[in-house]
Amino acid sequence: MAELPPLQRMLNSNVDWAKAVKAADPDFFNRTAKGQKPNSLWIGCSDSRVLDAVMTNSTVGEMFVHRNIANQVRPDDQSTLSSIDYAIDYLGVTDVIVVGHTNCGGVSASLKAVQNGTLPLPELPPSAPLNQWLAPLTKYISTLALSNQSHPLNYAVEANVKRQVEKLCETGSVKRALNGGKSLMGKTVRVHGWIYELETGLLRDLKVTKT
Repeated sequence: MAELPPLQRMLNSNVDWAKAVKAADPDFFNRTAKGQKPNSLWIGCSDSRVLDAVMTNSTVGEMFVHRNIANQVRPDDQSTLSSIDYAIDYLGVTDVIVVGHTNCGGVSASLKAVQNGTLPLPELPPSAPLNQWLAPLTKYISTLALSNQSHPLNYAVEANVKRQVEKLCETGSVKRALNGGKSLMGKTVRVHGWIYELETGLLRDLKVTKT
């Protein structure tokens, strides 16, 4: 039998999944359709190998997720900022996690740009969306003491997560809910930084939690 095209395989798998869920919990879809109450916001990388719900064995409705290249929190990115505000002030999440991962392509491109004195994607013009997106990350990586590191990419990946945690704490809704403050939902918030190790499948807490 010929192998199904990838998209048809996805559609077929979805049907199988929906049937299995309904068989185990007949009211599941009716219940979850009425609203969501996630307990955490995951800000991660778009990398196809980093599937938040799969690696944490989470089910529908447990996590609110925002992903972009190299898990960035940028003050000029309305998509990220609106996801943060909505999760904290309207869904009432209490934990926000910035999750980077080993061998990150975005961090690697920015690191090579610093090392070689080029653009992150030198085959593209400076105005290209990818180069524009990675420009602040490249600038930040240029400030790191990379020559002292035996594994510059791993170091840059961790430094990036720590930096994004700091930037996250400066966004309006997070800043309001830290240091004894409350979100519009009346809840306090904790901010965390994690690394997903592609080589082991394990998440590692960087111990940079802000409360």
